[in-house]
Parts: sequence; structure tokens; C-alpha cells
Amino acid sequence: MQDHVTPRRVVILGGGFAGLFAARALRRSPVAVTVVDRRAHHLFQPLLYQCASGILSEGQIAQPLRAVLRRHHNVSCLLAEAIDVDVEARLVHARRPDGGAVELPYDDLIVGVGMRQSYFGHDEFARHAPGMKTLDDALDIRRRIYRAFEMAETAADDRERQQWLTFALVGGGPTGVELAGQIREIAGHTLDREFRKTDSTQARVLLFEGSDAVLGAFGPPLAHRAARTLESLGVELHLGTMVTDIDAHGLTVQGHDGATTRFEARTVLWTAGVEAPPIAAALARATGATQDRAGRIAVEPDLTIPGHPDIHVTGDVMSLNRLPGLAEVAMQSGAYAGRVVRHAVEGRTKQPKPFTYRDLGSAAYISRGRAVIKAGPLHLSGFTGWLVWLFIHLAFLTGFRSRVGAVLSWSVAFATSSRRERAFTVHDTDASVGRTSGPKAPPPPP
Repeated sequence: MQDHVTPRRVVILGGGFAGLFAARALRRSPVAVTVVDRRAHHLFQPLLYQCASGILSEGQIAQPLRAVLRRHHNVSCLLAEAIDVDVEARLVHARRPDGGAVELPYDDLIVGVGMRQSYFGHDEFARHAPGMKTLDDALDIRRRIYRAFEMAETAADDRERQQWLTFALVGGGPTGVELAGQIREIAGHTLDREFRKTDSTQARVLLFEGSDAVLGAFGPPLAHRAARTLESLGVELHLGTMVTDIDAHGLTVQGHDGATTRFEARTVLWTAGVEAPPIAAALARATGATQDRAGRIAVEPDLTIPGHPDIHVTGDVMSLNRLPGLAEVAMQSGAYAGRVVRHAVEGRTKQPKPFTYRDLGSAAYISRGRAVIKAGPLHLSGFTGWLVWLFIHLAFLTGFRSRVGAVLSWSVAFATSSRRERAFTVHDTDASVGRTSGPKAPPPPP
């Protein structure tokens, strides 16, 4: 019989879509839920690029976890990063931001830690080409985009100006396509006629993709439409290329024929590849679970690790039937894991049905009034696709204020091309970025 004094302890690793939907599924269950995340907010990742490009503010795509879960009286939130799991003692080892250790006992563990950016063994690229997985990443990219135009205005010569006006994106998936379209809109509309020496419309946006198509997962028809739309915006597509080097002044790519080409660009953004965070490897070692090349953990049809029915792995970090790393997969798998735990607490002895993913489609926003949507046999593009995209993202944005704020921001951006969230800060280290010549500052007096 379940102890009524000490309720069943459920630890959820990750406050993303999977963790949030798992916690919601346990809302009315007699369990004590602890949500552990290294950040104190729930992030709507599909709109990170709109924060990076200045359409939406960080507050419109990120909500404090405690606020989102405030009505879930059986849920507590912990700001920490899970670093290891003792499966014998049923204990999660976590680290607080100040380095302090935390131990969390559990009866059920739900893992929804998501994925992080992967540079395919070239982590040195990260210094010059940030990815976009976190709120910090989006704000850094916003700073780099708008700073580039400011630097172009005071460039020493035309060559340096063109370097600052050249933006290179590595990866032709949804994030790369969305960012490329946004930068072209910024250059061609938002900043048009704001500068005196710089013609922002002359900015070049280069998109590099290793395969032969952008948005390849959407299928040939939509991929072709997306490519045609990007080219009409002025985005230069470089398909079948692999990046071999990146530095502060540009990147080198290699084509299928083995020939290498150097492109000068002061802003390089990385939108290709993901890998599992370290806790996934720690969990695999502790349980003997199998991981794929990206570090995802192989699970049973009920999302548990083989031999460990008390551990569910959900969202992007799970490997099951080649499911894609989409927000909808995370939502459905998190909710499923929460329901399985709830049913066990309620004493249901019937074996849970295998997890079944309902494919609600994929969407990518390219530019104002243009998006592509794939939902089963339904393929949409152009303005119709954009309207469906709008409805989908409004439906899943967390919080009423976020939805209202997003509608207002989208309305302003669509009607006037202006972006209200263009503010960025300049770090002290930026003073030396791209400096190639000029007198050195005199040494300080003794």
C-alpha cells in the first residue's frame, strides 16, 4: 500500500516541453514532483530565432518555471544541473549554480533534458560560430547581427565593410532557413535607410548545407519551394558543402568534388547538428543503455530504459523509431511518461500501451507572410502556410501574456517591417573583434 505520509517521489530532469508536460500529467496525482533544470525558465525553442532577430522579446518566449507550475501544488522546482544517477540507490546527483552538490532520491525518474549544439568534433568552431539552443544563444546572435551593421558603418574600407555585411549560416534545417530569411528581412527592410555610409540592402546572406536540399525532411516539393523563396529574398544557397574551418574573419568549405573555397564573413552562425548533454552518457553508463551516434538513449516502446521500469526517457534525448527532435514529440512523450506514472500510483495493473506519436506536422517560417507546413498529406506554403504557422505557434505558446505580446509584435513587424526588440549590449571583448589594423593604444602610465 502506498505510504500516505511519504508520497511517491517523481524527479523530472529538464523543464522543457517534455518535462513540463510530464509535470502537468501528474498535477492531480498523490506524488511529490521535483523538476530539475539548470535554468529557471521554460523556453519556447521554436521561436528562438525571432528573439535573435528582434521581433520578440525574451520574456515572450521564456516563462519562469515556478510561474508556469505555480498552480501545481505537488510540484517543486530546483535550479541545478543533473550530473549523475545512482540507479541502485535511486538517487540523482545534481550541481547547483554555485557548485554545491544536491542529492535527489526518486521512486520514478523522467528524463527530458533535450539536446545541445554539436560541432561534429570541432568544438573550436563555437568561439566564432554560436549555435542557437538557449536564450543566451539567441541574445548573443542578436548582438552579433545588429553589431555587424554598426561595425560596417565605421569600416576602414569597402572590403572590411563587405565582410561585416556578409552573414554565413551553417545548416539548412528549419533554424538555418528561418534565420537566413530573418537576416535578409532585417537588411532589406528593417534597417533600410537607417545608416549614412552603409547600404544595408547590400548585405549578403550565405546558407551552407551538406545535403542537396534545404529543409530536406519536409520532402522534395516543399524543399524546392523553400529554396525558391529563399533565393527570391536574396539568400545565396551553397548546397553539398561541408565546413572545414571557421575563424573570426570567415569560413572555409569543401564541396563534393573536394575543392575548398574561402568566404569572408565576420558573422558566422551555426545551425547544424545536435548531441546529447553529458547526463545522458552518465545515465547510459549507470543503466547499460544503448546510445546512438548523437548520444540519444534507446528506450522500450513504453519509453523506459531496458531493465529499469522506473526510468522514462522522453523528448529529443530519447531514441525510438527514428522520431524527430520536434517540440510535439517532446510534448507527447512527456505527457505519456507522466500518465504511466500516474496510472501506477493509482494502482492500475494493466500494462501501458506502447507510446504512439501522432504526427501533427512540421513548420518553418521563411519571411513575412511566407512559411512552409507539412502535416501528413497536407503540404502548404506561402501565405496560407504562414497563417497555419501562426495558429500553431499561438496555440502552444505558454501563458496568455506571451500570446498577446506575440500577436502585437507580429502585427507590428508584418505591417511596418520594424522590430521593437533590437536592443543589444556590447561586451568589453568586442573592442578587439575584427581589428586588423590601426594604431595601438598607448600603454598606461607607470
